[in-house]
Amino acid sequence: MPPRLTPASALLLTVSPLLWAANAVVGRMVRELVSPVTLNFMRWALAFLLLLPFAVAALHPSSALWPHWRRYGLLGLLGVGAYNALQYLALQTSTPINVTLVGASMPLWMLATGTLFFGQRVTRGEMTGALLSMAGVLLVLSRGEWQRLLALRPVAGDLYMLLATLSWALYSWLLARTREPAEVRHDWAAFLMAQMVFGLAWSGLFAALEWGAGAFHVRWGWPLVTALTFIAIGPALVAYRCWGAGVQRAGPKAAGFFINLTPLFAALLSAAFLGEWPHAYHAVAFALIVGGIVVSSSRR
Repeated sequence: MPPRLTPASALLLTVSPLLWAANAVVGRMVRELVSPVTLNFMRWALAFLLLLPFAVAALHPSSALWPHWRRYGLLGLLGVGAYNALQYLALQTSTPINVTLVGASMPLWMLATGTLFFGQRVTRGEMTGALLSMAGVLLVLSRGEWQRLLALRPVAGDLYMLLATLSWALYSWLLARTREPAEVRHDWAAFLMAQMVFGLAWSGLFAALEWGAGAFHVRWGWPLVTALTFIAIGPALVAYRCWGAGVQRAGPKAAGFFINLTPLFAALLSAAFLGEWPHAYHAVAFALIVGGIVVSSSRR
């Protein structure tokens, strides 16, 4: 049965952007407390310990997951080791609005990746949906004043975020191209653990390079511990679980459009921290983003 967008899969794909928006806000808040690649490693190390009681059987050599170890090694590199490390790096030197703008190009990269590497055709509805969704994102980023976009200036962090976006697009397509038996796919804890084992190794390697380059720093305290606990449980375990299930149900192209909810949620969360109320353009942007999702997912 071909993947299709249902209310249940839409809910799953909405939870993930909400948590990832919070992850971006928290990552920006703790940038003075810990170096970015080390933050990614500590986040996944804690997530590994939290998931271990539910997926310890996946680590056994007889597990049905290990015949597919090459696939999990690549998923761990793209989705665990690279994406978040690059995002945290981007937040060190780039403004949140620039990082969000680059990340908002995800649907276009998702469509391009599917066309170039997975033999997928881009329909008129999908392209129309991508443009509608991008318009909604730009409306949020410009705060309803389009001339604000002309003031944006790219920096090194924007390149890191572009690489992160490409990494996530490829990760999502590979996530949907599963060859595991049904009993393996339905065991979400084991499925995520298999990715996390390799992803933790990749992120540890990248953190070691950061330490070797002399860019390591960490300032322990309750703010950092609280932030680590949140990003390990919410944006890591819960969001990755919801995203994996949503991609397998709806398909990577439809899922890619939900990424554009992230900057909207980020704007609302940032406004909440600043004590500001949402404006009318937030409602218009939400309508455009959701309209893009509906148009892109519609069938003839």
